[in-house]
Amino acid sequence: MSTNTENDAGKSSSVHAGKPVTVDRYTGGARINHWITAGSLVLLALSGLSLFHPRLFFLSGLFGGGQLVRAIHPWIGVVLFFSFLGLFLRFWKLNLWKREDGTWLARVRDVLTAHDERLPEIGKYNAGQKLVFWSMSVLIIVLIASGLVIWDEYFAAFTTIEQKRWAVLVHAIAAILAISVWITHVYAAIWVKGTIRGMVRGSVTGGWAWRYHRKWLRELVAKPPAKDEKRTAAE
Repeated sequence: MSTNTENDAGKSSSVHAGKPVTVDRYTGGARINHWITAGSLVLLALSGLSLFHPRLFFLSGLFGGGQLVRAIHPWIGVVLFFSFLGLFLRFWKLNLWKREDGTWLARVRDVLTAHDERLPEIGKYNAGQKLVFWSMSVLIIVLIASGLVIWDEYFAAFTTIEQKRWAVLVHAIAAILAISVWITHVYAAIWVKGTIRGMVRGSVTGGWAWRYHRKWLRELVAKPPAKDEKRTAAE
């Protein structure tokens, strides 16, 4: 038998017999936004790598061949740009640097060795997550800007050969960095058990929130319930 209760923050937490209390972390809209962005990044990486080196050209078969991958790749980039823009508008305030983030980063060895008792209480995102967020924000801007310069179908008349050469170099470097940041992000999400659940189900266990984002959990509990509408901390 299960019941739904409202905690002091006005958030919905699910309590099931024999199961841990859960805390809402992401709305359905935020999760859809995230997975569209993630899917776009994967497709861009595969299609971009197929054009990067002859030995990787076989990847173009996933998109119907060389001609199609050249046509599709920039449009996937447009989808990524607007999808990530949605994430940016949702989360940029939560990713502003705080004093405790510097302390957390300085004690990254304790993070890696699971000495959580030595770490400061963290809000919704830790320093590592914030670095990923801002790194991807900058890299995606660089990718879209350099990509437009080399998108000959629509912008050939506005750029020179020399500009295209520089844009190709910048685009390739930014793409490699973005892929590296993305891999780090995925690895960290898998390594910290219970993290992926938040972006799949929208909720995390109370124990997970207390261990990794205690300040965020305290802030949820401290918030008074909304008078006219249900308050939610999920973004």
